[in-house]
Amino acid sequence: MPDEASRKEIVEKDSVDFIERYQDYIRLGYLEWEKQYKEFKNCKTPILFIMTTNTKEADQAAEFLEVLTIHTNKSGEIKETAKGKRDKQELEKLRKAADELDKDNSLYKAVVSVLMLREGWDVKNVTTVVGLRPFQAKSKILPEQTIGRGLRKMFSLKAPEKLVVIGTTPFLEFVEELKTEGVEFEYSPISFTQRSKNPIIIEVDQENKNKNLDELDILIPQMSPRIYREYKNLELINIGEFKNKKAVFKTFEERQLKEIIFSHINGEFSHKTVFKTTISDYRNVIGFFTSGILNESRLLRSGFNILYPKVKSFVKDRLFTKEVQLSNPQTLRNLSEAETKNIIFTTFKKAIDNLTITDKGFAEIKKYLSLKDTKPQVVENQPYLISEKSVFNKIVCDNNFELTFAAALENRFTDIISYAKNTRGDRGVNFKIEYQAQDGNIREYYPDFFVKQNHNTFFVIETKGREGTEDICKIKRLAEWSKDINAAQTEYTYTPLYIKQEDWEKKSEHIKSFSDLIKIFSGPYFISDKL
Repeated sequence: MPDEASRKEIVEKDSVDFIERYQDYIRLGYLEWEKQYKEFKNCKTPILFIMTTNTKEADQAAEFLEVLTIHTNKSGEIKETAKGKRDKQELEKLRKAADELDKDNSLYKAVVSVLMLREGWDVKNVTTVVGLRPFQAKSKILPEQTIGRGLRKMFSLKAPEKLVVIGTTPFLEFVEELKTEGVEFEYSPISFTQRSKNPIIIEVDQENKNKNLDELDILIPQMSPRIYREYKNLELINIGEFKNKKAVFKTFEERQLKEIIFSHINGEFSHKTVFKTTISDYRNVIGFFTSGILNESRLLRSGFNILYPKVKSFVKDRLFTKEVQLSNPQTLRNLSEAETKNIIFTTFKKAIDNLTITDKGFAEIKKYLSLKDTKPQVVENQPYLISEKSVFNKIVCDNNFELTFAAALENRFTDIISYAKNTRGDRGVNFKIEYQAQDGNIREYYPDFFVKQNHNTFFVIETKGREGTEDICKIKRLAEWSKDINAAQTEYTYTPLYIKQEDWEKKSEHIKSFSDLIKIFSGPYFISDKL
């Protein structure tokens, strides 16, 4: 919504003519919509939604904008005139058009409406609402209905979207009644010159006639998993071979026996059970541990029946310094101790990882991804580069160092054909490699950049500000991935590069070309430091 300063700049004009009176509001709404339209036009059509007091005003606004107009009478029913059924049929056509506004073949970009708020309307593309009605409680219209016209999302729940709400002072005050229900609004400058704060679209730059997309395209091989889990190996777990630390079996007072605390493997509290006369069934406690081990190891629930008896036997015979009775209240209370739980989880986690995670030593090419086929992606409004050396219209990065490096690829390195930033999400490039993390789990790794040096020479680049132990696992896996793809075919070569920010800053003045970058950050540097 407009902040206080913005509201003072835009006022109603002293005029009996509706358009003259509210022209600034309509123009501002149009300009906000236009910013959104330029961002989204290749994947969605944003809708400008204007609300007026009566049909005469709606006609004037529609004529001013030359848009779709929806008429209902004051009670919200279909408008009846002497033309009767013909009018009704015409209105039904308009209703159908209004319901299909967010379809790709819709011809409309705006709606001017009087009482459509009272009707079911499930269009998702409304991005700007302009309220030119007084909106009083006696109108029997709720602020939820008003805002609800634009709160249906165009994209997935994860994608950031903004709804711009503009209008007269009574309209904005009416909408702000939602604050009493805990709704928070973002206030920001909204003016005729203010830059849009809407999300931006990263997409293949089809409309740029200066780009040869075939030349700029980069082929990314999709490899079969090299590291995977073999679930059937759970049966091979032998608790008799465990070399775990033994927990001391404590004796608790009567009042302490009635409180059992359940926590997840990371120590996060799950729930607490206090018993008045009876104690928990040990089978439920063993089941809790079994489920936690499976979840942490990212195994399917189908492994429960295999793992449960092993956990049960371990607790009974191998966990403590002596054999225990599972149904004994003292045993169940001991199982709620942090040290005891940690021994259970870590012992089984290590055994599972050793048995189920397999590196088959090679990978095969499933297919090649062409960056030209990437679907548009919605991201938060943030700094970006306009690129002439990428198939994409914009280059959005995760941090300042990545943006600095992207600028070097764009401007400084004249000896490359193209480059691209790897983006993740529901859409985008979304290229990932599986790897075994420090905790033993199989996770996904997203390299940062792709570079095309010539028609058959490509580089996969990871940049890093502050290096952690997890990063070493990723880099080693990237090196293995590169060896696998180069062994699987001979038409293209893929080389890994690892660029640490501290090294980049020390050596940047000596890096005049991409060839200089290769000499410094590949070969001995990559292998000796990381492998």
